[in-house]
Amino acid sequence: MNEEVRETFHSAEYEEYYANLDAKTRTKYDYVETIIKTQYVVNKKFVKNLEGTEFYEARISMGTNERRTIIFAIDSVSFMESKRVLFLNSFIKKSTKQYMGEIETARKILKQYQGGQENDKA
Repeated sequence: MNEEVRETFHSAEYEEYYANLDAKTRTKYDYVETIIKTQYVVNKKFVKNLEGTEFYEARISMGTNERRTIIFAIDSVSFMESKRVLFLNSFIKKSTKQYMGEIETARKILKQYQGGQENDKA
Protein backbone atom coordinates (compact mmCIF):
# COMPACT_ATOMS: atom_id res chain seq x y z
CA MET A 1 0.00 0.00 0.00
CA ASN A 2 2.82 2.43 0.85
CA GLU A 3 4.30 2.43 -2.63
CA GLU A 4 7.46 4.47 -2.88
CA VAL A 5 7.39 7.59 -5.03
CA ARG A 6 11.02 8.43 -4.25
CA GLU A 7 14.16 6.45 -3.71
CA THR A 8 16.57 7.78 -1.08
CA PHE A 9 20.35 7.54 -0.99
CA HIS A 10 22.69 8.42 1.88
CA SER A 11 26.17 9.94 1.85
CA ALA A 12 28.81 8.39 4.11
CA GLU A 13 28.61 11.56 6.24
CA TYR A 14 24.88 11.11 6.73
CA GLU A 15 25.30 7.40 7.52
CA GLU A 16 27.89 8.21 10.20
CA TYR A 17 25.68 10.91 11.75
CA TYR A 18 22.65 8.61 11.73
CA ALA A 19 24.60 5.71 13.27
CA ASN A 20 25.49 7.91 16.26
CA LEU A 21 21.89 8.92 17.04
CA ASP A 22 19.96 7.47 19.95
CA ALA A 23 17.08 5.10 19.13
CA LYS A 24 14.32 7.67 19.71
CA THR A 25 15.95 10.23 17.40
CA ARG A 26 16.66 7.56 14.78
CA THR A 27 12.95 6.65 14.82
CA LYS A 28 12.03 10.26 14.12
CA TYR A 29 14.54 10.40 11.21
CA ASP A 30 13.06 7.16 9.84
CA TYR A 31 9.57 8.66 10.04
CA VAL A 32 10.57 11.76 8.05
CA GLU A 33 12.42 9.62 5.49
CA THR A 34 9.30 7.45 5.07
CA ILE A 35 7.25 10.58 4.37
CA ILE A 36 9.83 11.68 1.77
CA LYS A 37 9.74 8.23 0.16
CA THR A 38 5.96 7.77 0.06
CA GLN A 39 4.37 11.21 -0.47
CA TYR A 40 4.51 13.25 -3.68
CA VAL A 41 3.70 16.45 -1.84
CA VAL A 42 5.62 16.79 1.42
CA ASN A 43 4.55 19.35 4.03
CA LYS A 44 7.05 22.17 4.70
CA LYS A 45 7.09 20.96 8.28
CA PHE A 46 9.24 18.07 6.98
CA VAL A 47 10.99 19.35 3.82
CA LYS A 48 11.72 22.92 2.88
CA ASN A 49 13.68 24.55 0.07
CA LEU A 50 16.89 26.30 1.13
CA GLU A 51 16.41 29.61 -0.66
CA GLY A 52 19.11 30.60 -3.11
CA THR A 53 20.54 27.07 -3.27
CA GLU A 54 19.94 23.82 -5.13
CA PHE A 55 19.27 22.11 -1.80
CA TYR A 56 16.36 21.27 0.45
CA GLU A 57 16.35 20.47 4.14
CA ALA A 58 14.67 17.58 5.88
CA ARG A 59 13.41 18.91 9.21
CA ILE A 60 13.35 16.83 12.36
CA SER A 61 12.03 18.38 15.58
CA MET A 62 12.92 16.76 18.89
CA GLY A 63 11.70 18.88 21.80
CA THR A 64 13.82 22.04 21.69
CA ASN A 65 16.32 20.50 19.26
CA GLU A 66 15.81 21.32 15.62
CA ARG A 67 17.76 18.86 13.51
CA ARG A 68 18.33 19.39 9.81
CA THR A 69 19.56 17.20 6.99
CA ILE A 70 20.52 18.85 3.73
CA ILE A 71 19.11 16.87 0.82
CA PHE A 72 19.49 17.07 -2.94
CA ALA A 73 17.02 16.08 -5.67
CA ILE A 74 19.26 13.98 -7.92
CA ASP A 75 17.08 13.75 -11.01
CA SER A 76 15.13 17.03 -11.03
CA VAL A 77 15.46 20.70 -10.18
CA SER A 78 12.33 20.36 -8.05
CA PHE A 79 12.14 18.10 -5.00
CA MET A 80 8.47 17.35 -5.67
CA GLU A 81 9.24 16.13 -9.20
CA SER A 82 12.25 14.09 -8.13
CA LYS A 83 12.27 10.31 -7.94
CA ARG A 84 15.73 10.10 -6.36
CA VAL A 85 16.92 12.07 -3.32
CA LEU A 86 20.35 12.15 -1.69
CA PHE A 87 20.75 12.82 2.05
CA LEU A 88 24.01 14.76 2.33
CA ASN A 89 24.80 16.04 5.84
CA SER A 90 22.99 16.61 9.12
CA PHE A 91 23.32 19.00 12.02
CA ILE A 92 21.51 20.45 15.02
CA LYS A 93 20.29 23.90 14.07
CA LYS A 94 21.72 26.52 16.41
CA SER A 95 21.52 29.64 14.27
CA THR A 96 20.83 30.70 10.71
CA LYS A 97 24.49 31.72 10.34
CA GLN A 98 25.57 28.10 10.55
CA TYR A 99 23.64 27.27 7.36
CA MET A 100 26.33 28.76 5.10
CA GLY A 101 28.96 26.34 6.44
CA GLU A 102 26.58 23.39 6.27
CA ILE A 103 25.62 24.26 2.67
CA GLU A 104 29.32 24.39 1.73
CA THR A 105 29.80 20.97 3.35
CA ALA A 106 26.81 19.67 1.36
CA ARG A 107 28.32 21.01 -1.88
CA LYS A 108 31.62 19.22 -1.18
CA ILE A 109 29.83 15.94 -0.42
CA LEU A 110 27.67 16.30 -3.55
CA LYS A 111 30.77 16.95 -5.68
CA GLN A 112 32.37 13.74 -4.32
CA TYR A 113 29.15 11.81 -4.92
CA GLN A 114 28.85 13.08 -8.50
CA GLY A 115 32.52 12.29 -9.12
CA GLY A 116 31.91 8.75 -7.88
CA GLN A 117 28.92 8.40 -10.21
CA GLU A 118 31.05 9.38 -13.20
CA ASN A 119 33.76 6.90 -12.15
CA ASP A 120 31.10 4.17 -11.94
CA LYS A 121 30.16 4.81 -15.58
CA ALA A 122 33.77 4.57 -16.79
